[in-house]
Amino acid sequence: MGLTPMMRQYMEIKEQVPDALLFFRLGDFYEMFFEDAKTASRELEITLTGRDCGLAERAPMCGVPHHSAESYISRLIEKGYKVAICEQVTDPSEANGLVDRQVVRVVTPGTVMEASMLEEKSNHYIASLLQNGDSYGLSFCDISTGEFLLTEITQEGGTVLLLDELSRLAPRELIVNTGMQMQEKLLCTIKERLGVYVSVYQDWAYAYPTARDTLLRHFKVHSLAGYGCEEMEYGICAAGALLSYLSETQKNTLSHIGSLRTYYPQSYMVLDISTRRNLELTESIRSQERKGSLLWLLDKTGTAMGGRMLKKWVQQPLVDKAGIDARLDAVEQLIEKDEILSILAETLKDVYDLERLMGRIAYGTANGRDLIALKTSLTQLPAVRDLTKEMDAGLLKTYHDQIDELRDIADLIESSILEECPLTIREGGVIKEGWNEELDRYRKAMGEGKQWIAELEKKERERTGIKNLKVGFNKVFGYYLDVTKSNYELVPDEYVRKQTLANSERYITQELKEMEDSILGAEEKSLRLEYRLFTEIRDRINEAIGRIQSTAEALAALDALVSFASVSRKNGYVRPGIRTDGVLSIKSGRHPVVERTLPHEQFVPNDTQLDLDTSRFMILTGPNMAGKSTYMRQVALITLMAQIGCYVPADSAEIGIVDRIFTRVGASDDLASGQSTFMVEMNEVSNILHHATSQSLLILDEIGRGTSTYDGLSIAWAVVEHICQDERLGCRTLFATHYHELTELEGKIAGVKNFSITVQEHGEDIIFLRRIVRGGTQKSLGIQVARLAGLPDAVIGRAGELLRLLESADISTVAENREAAATRDNAGQITFFEERDPREDKRQHFVDQMLREFAGMDSNNMTPIEALGILDSWIQKARRIKG
Repeated sequence: MGLTPMMRQYMEIKEQVPDALLFFRLGDFYEMFFEDAKTASRELEITLTGRDCGLAERAPMCGVPHHSAESYISRLIEKGYKVAICEQVTDPSEANGLVDRQVVRVVTPGTVMEASMLEEKSNHYIASLLQNGDSYGLSFCDISTGEFLLTEITQEGGTVLLLDELSRLAPRELIVNTGMQMQEKLLCTIKERLGVYVSVYQDWAYAYPTARDTLLRHFKVHSLAGYGCEEMEYGICAAGALLSYLSETQKNTLSHIGSLRTYYPQSYMVLDISTRRNLELTESIRSQERKGSLLWLLDKTGTAMGGRMLKKWVQQPLVDKAGIDARLDAVEQLIEKDEILSILAETLKDVYDLERLMGRIAYGTANGRDLIALKTSLTQLPAVRDLTKEMDAGLLKTYHDQIDELRDIADLIESSILEECPLTIREGGVIKEGWNEELDRYRKAMGEGKQWIAELEKKERERTGIKNLKVGFNKVFGYYLDVTKSNYELVPDEYVRKQTLANSERYITQELKEMEDSILGAEEKSLRLEYRLFTEIRDRINEAIGRIQSTAEALAALDALVSFASVSRKNGYVRPGIRTDGVLSIKSGRHPVVERTLPHEQFVPNDTQLDLDTSRFMILTGPNMAGKSTYMRQVALITLMAQIGCYVPADSAEIGIVDRIFTRVGASDDLASGQSTFMVEMNEVSNILHHATSQSLLILDEIGRGTSTYDGLSIAWAVVEHICQDERLGCRTLFATHYHELTELEGKIAGVKNFSITVQEHGEDIIFLRRIVRGGTQKSLGIQVARLAGLPDAVIGRAGELLRLLESADISTVAENREAAATRDNAGQITFFEERDPREDKRQHFVDQMLREFAGMDSNNMTPIEALGILDSWIQKARRIKG
């Protein structure tokens, strides 16, 4: 026994897509067989059955209805599977034997087109990566919009920059060359951090000659110089391989991928993974949701494509003064013309997602409602151009000129497509009357035929005397005359019995049969013609894809600027001055998100003054919960907002452009990789010190807190020295610490300034004033903060006693007296110091500790500052012992 013909066909097609689950079209269902069926049954929780396949054992089988397949495919894609869709490509009624079938598309995690699987305001990228030594070629594409980009990373530290770029892009799928398989650690890091589906693609596609030819053929050009990448060999290899992969899986011409954009990561502010997370740019740390992030605050766009554009801007701040000022000029003019701003914002809300609509049109999956949505959008374009025609800001003029009103496309759809059309395009009711004469004739024949049928029913009732005679229709028997059992004796001789039911008989007549042939013939021809006419209209629209995509890009950017202007006006933001001298001067700055989410408390604004000379390093002290982290984050966010071209939350601001923002704020054990809190912290600090430049902005919170006091203080001290040295970094830094010893560095290291966050003490209670003032503080107030947090009074009391002891002795004294303290508590004693006089112990411990520390020092490898710091520390301790 061998496989049945259909099963042989299935196996032949399955061999073409061995790494995908094959959705094999059988009538109204997609069926899966053998191992695919077992996998789909398990993952989708659907019944596993069997089917005779010509072998001794039945083939495992499961299936899903074709009309609801999208939801099942979505679930499989989310679980990391690929799905190959195999359709019947010939009409079963016309097939001579087995129906022809072929794979029409392979849906992968990065090639989703279905609206239900896409986030409206986020891109859905697939990326391609070529690794060659320490250099990388990177290309990525959003096939739902046609966006296609490439870059190249060849400088020192390229792996770190690559991870930063991949973190920004958050691709859903990544294809790599076989060379990357050797980079197991890097691939594991990419998978763990991004949760991306990674697969290895053929090396031939990454070969430079092949990749370049692929790009040249697709874009129908003789050179890539016009795309600015002719010399970027690694980038071309990655882009060519990606285009080959897309052509192989999508099975179409990808006509909506009409251009290739080259970019350089260094043309934008570098934001590493930690900084994106710590500043909560696109999602909050606590909930991993959009709400509570900077993007949530700034995104008031009316269109999905505008939302995607704004998200890109937030994740890629500019470092070019002219580019930043151009956006700020546009925002300023929109705010000044507030009436136009309001009307423009409302008008843009009626524009649908042109980019993804064109993606579906290019794929041939757009239906009549998609074309109506396109027409509705295009009818807003004249109003948008009228609103922006008087704007003289450079970007607004550029976008005004870039918008094509596309009246020919709007008129085409208006003339041809019915406003209220069905979702499907194969069942008629899509094309307007008057668009095609032949279609109108078929419809007239159908209408007249159905009217004839209605008149026939009335005539036959009168002629035969059968009052309840009905003319019915089904797909098996066509039109028939239905007569109930009680009226059989009235049936005329010319009626021909067709079917007997329990309570009635169905008949046909020659006259009815002839009219049926006429009606059904017209209906069948009408449906076929209407489908062909619709695809022709869709193809005509696709010919204008370049014009529509260019207009969509201008609308998206305009929408993002309108959002900046609307948020800035509503929240009282100001235009920042953009400088290139490193000065960072903020008056009454506010945290943009925190001030909008405080329930009852008014946000306390603070000033910031940093430069590259006398005030480059701010040491910030103060108790926990007082607002140090919020303040430092607000400085970083105000800087970032300025460099994306938005107004900022302050009374005034002068922003010296920064090339990178680094943050080291908080840490937790990385259990998956076996790294402790301290190791995570040191890894992040190491990354900052190796990759920051003199133009960077550093936000450092509690460096060294993950280890012992002296180790932590030593590390923090050394980090301050390293950053402050011009020959090493010399960059602007906000450094929050509980090591009050570091406040001694002001006046000893150039550029260091002390600041503290104020609190007001009322007995044992404190009030956080959240005001940043000049000068350091020597009190941590940790016990008061613990009291506010609700620790038991017994714990608070004991902590106070221990603090007083620690301030005058060392930890061994505390340990020796722990048992006495417990006895005292039980017996109601007033103090455990009554049992012994600790003064001799204090002096002895002081001497022993000093001797141990001095014995372990290496004076040959000690800087003068370090020696002074140690000496000053012992002088302070000696004074406390003497006192």
